[in-house]
Amino acid sequence: MRVHAIQTGRVQIKASQIVGRGHGLKRRLAPLIDAEWSAWLPTLAYAIEHRDGVILVDTGASAASKRLPRWHPYFRLSVRFDIEPEQEAGPQLRAIGIGAADVKRVVLTHLHIDHDGGLAAFRKSEILVSPGELAIASGIAGRIRGYLPQRWPKTFDPKPLALADGPYGPFARSRRLTADGAIVAVATPGHTRDHLSVIVEDGDRAIFIAGDASYSEATMLTGQIDGVSDAEAAALATLGAIRAFAASRSTIYLPTHDPESANRLAARRATPTPASRARPVATTPSSRAALGSSPSDDGTIKLRRGCSSFPDRFP
Repeated sequence: MRVHAIQTGRVQIKASQIVGRGHGLKRRLAPLIDAEWSAWLPTLAYAIEHRDGVILVDTGASAASKRLPRWHPYFRLSVRFDIEPEQEAGPQLRAIGIGAADVKRVVLTHLHIDHDGGLAAFRKSEILVSPGELAIASGIAGRIRGYLPQRWPKTFDPKPLALADGPYGPFARSRRLTADGAIVAVATPGHTRDHLSVIVEDGDRAIFIAGDASYSEATMLTGQIDGVSDAEAAALATLGAIRAFAASRSTIYLPTHDPESANRLAARRATPTPASRARPVATTPSSRAALGSSPSDDGTIKLRRGCSSFPDRFP
């Protein structure tokens, strides 16, 4: 089993989106009004070569992302994309010998435009989306929230990915995605209400494909939520659950926009877990409610042996 990091162009966002400033409405408004931009960040998708077929986690951005609706204040004031057609997920996968027909499944962590932008290349793949995420992203209300459902391919007919397999370590809800159970979707709410992540059980360690659960490994470790998460309690609880998971087993942590994600995957470098950071998850009633239940932290998940992980080159 191999995992490839696929870079689909670059994005700039406000610094206050990466690390939220303040609380409540003040935190949510900061990315619109602050002047400080981040450096250019990668927009990554991840292809997992598994014996059941290739699973693509997110499809990255598209060249159309450089032309965004100007009526929406976030698109006008708070985000910039740099991507050409040949940098989209479809061409990038072909360059490493994976055709669109090889991609059996696409799993979307959520439906923001830098995660669903490459869908058009995978019209024959099975698309899996959280049903709650699809409901929030659809229609006029979805457009107002910053989604672009009008850009989904006409053939877009996703199957609901219900996380119905119960707890997985500290995560309250999960779903095994392969017959051998080695690839697992887990609930990581916060950035969006129904955001999910994908874990690859890789020998004696785990590869944690995090989507936008955090913008970097550093902000996950320090428990700093972003500036656009729907609910602070849910986001904080998710970061706590990820830290607990990383403390229980060696974990390679791969957010979508962390400039070091591809390097960590190439070097098989696990996230650091100082004792001070390996805290129990969800220690308050609000954070327990945000995760959906009291998390299990007994480390009973058995990792499967005999897998290896290699990334694509970082463009």
